[in-house]
Amino acid sequence: MELRLRHLSRQYGTKRAVDDISAVFVPGVYGLLGANGAGKTTLMRMICGVLEASDGEICLNGRTIRELGERYFAHLGYMPQNFGFYPDFTAREFMLYMAAVKGLGKRRAKARTERLLSMVNLSDAANKKIKSYSGGMKQRLGIAQAELNNPAILILDEPTAGLDPKERVRFRNLISDFAKEKIVILSTHIVSDVSYIADTILMMKDGKFLLNEPMSTITDEIKGSVWEVVVPEKKAAEYGSRFSVVNLRHENNMVRLRIIHEDPPSAGAVMVEPSLEDLFLYYFGEVAQEER
Repeated sequence: MELRLRHLSRQYGTKRAVDDISAVFVPGVYGLLGANGAGKTTLMRMICGVLEASDGEICLNGRTIRELGERYFAHLGYMPQNFGFYPDFTAREFMLYMAAVKGLGKRRAKARTERLLSMVNLSDAANKKIKSYSGGMKQRLGIAQAELNNPAILILDEPTAGLDPKERVRFRNLISDFAKEKIVILSTHIVSDVSYIADTILMMKDGKFLLNEPMSTITDEIKGSVWEVVVPEKKAAEYGSRFSVVNLRHENNMVRLRIIHEDPPSAGAVMVEPSLEDLFLYYFGEVAQEER
């Protein structure tokens, strides 16, 4: 299974929301990271066929999605950022309705519905109306419907937005369970949601990919340039004006600063291992926006 983007662009008036993107996806989990407005949702909607590209093409196993037509959508599962539910449907009714929309036969629709509701831990609430569900329950139902046709390509747009930390962990575990032998593209601006489960990180800014790297090597760019230093509170502002500070923590009238800089910011600075969050803030934090 290979999904290929070739010079993909989407124009809105004078603005290019997606700007000449090329990439190849094979089975695995891809974390699509970027600040709000980076173009992530536009890109995912084009991959799902909701939006047409202004330029370029999308190919599945060497054939464009235009050539494949309806056959392409049979391979696709999509959970949009703002998923529309029918509030007076029960979860079971909703799943069976979505199964019919996707063309599943009655027997398979029923079997898949019961299996997936169990997998997302909604079997006990399957006959409750969706309007009574919490945000986390609705998100779990959203990923269940995306999995109904057992798609080879699973597209999840901001699936953990608005969830509490416990629900986010549960959702990440669900995605890991569903991800076997699929192409999973997970869009988010919450770095921790992809740092645990992604095989590859795509970092997007202003409609372009800044980075497309395996998770194992994604932070190599800033390796040897991340430091921690403890300074008096009155000195913290001075360091903030001179260096790229990605985190700070107050400790007994002192401040522990995490800084990205090529050289040690002071004699007492200690080099630390870079994280994905460090890299994200390096590209998208306030200092980055001023310097880049």
